[in-house]
Amino acid sequence: MRTAARLFALSLYVAPAYAAEPITGRPSVTDGDTLVIRDIRIRLHGIDAPESAQTCQDKAGKDYRCGQAAALALADYIGEATVTCEPRDTDRYGRTVAVCRKGHEDLNAWMVRQGHAVAYRRYAEDYAAVEGEAKAAKRGIWAGVFEMPSDWRRAKREAGDEERPEIRLPKASAPVENADCQIKGNISAKGEKIYHLPGSSSYAKTRINETSGERMFCSEDEAKAAGWRPPRG
Repeated sequence: MRTAARLFALSLYVAPAYAAEPITGRPSVTDGDTLVIRDIRIRLHGIDAPESAQTCQDKAGKDYRCGQAAALALADYIGEATVTCEPRDTDRYGRTVAVCRKGHEDLNAWMVRQGHAVAYRRYAEDYAAVEGEAKAAKRGIWAGVFEMPSDWRRAKREAGDEERPEIRLPKASAPVENADCQIKGNISAKGEKIYHLPGSSSYAKTRINETSGERMFCSEDEAKAAGWRPPRG
């Protein structure tokens, strides 16, 4: 009886790690390792992508926004597909940590294999071998020079920036608009990412919900690079 009781108690202890139901839907991409599905923020397990504001150098030594490139690559690869995420944990920001798949394709592995993210060895070794492949082939960020995302974030924290950009929440019902960043990046009910310029027909009635992956842009080029398009017609 004591053995049975111990086994039952153990089952109660380990069950939460596997109890969460898969999260399925058409996601919006917040950055290279974060998705939003039905208002659920999801951090891709075992990988770390450059931050949205992070820059790297390409093979020619030219600076480029590698964080933005990673987010765009992920958004383009997902396209209009439905994604299924298998929860593994919850991180300190309240995001669900998960392995996400497009069909049978492991998106976490795909990001590392293409050189848009690195294996996050601090938490898991799952994608270390895949990272080795990308590094050897000089794909993505491995083609040039870059700072590990965790080191970049540490430097920002030491400079007084404590929050990760993608998890900042609006302090009011609508985000405070920077005078130079007034282009509204909306996500439609169909999951389409559409930006609206000041003075356009839909601008005034468009409301931005940052927790759903919507955001403000400072230029049309920035909006397009992040995967948004102008309205049709």
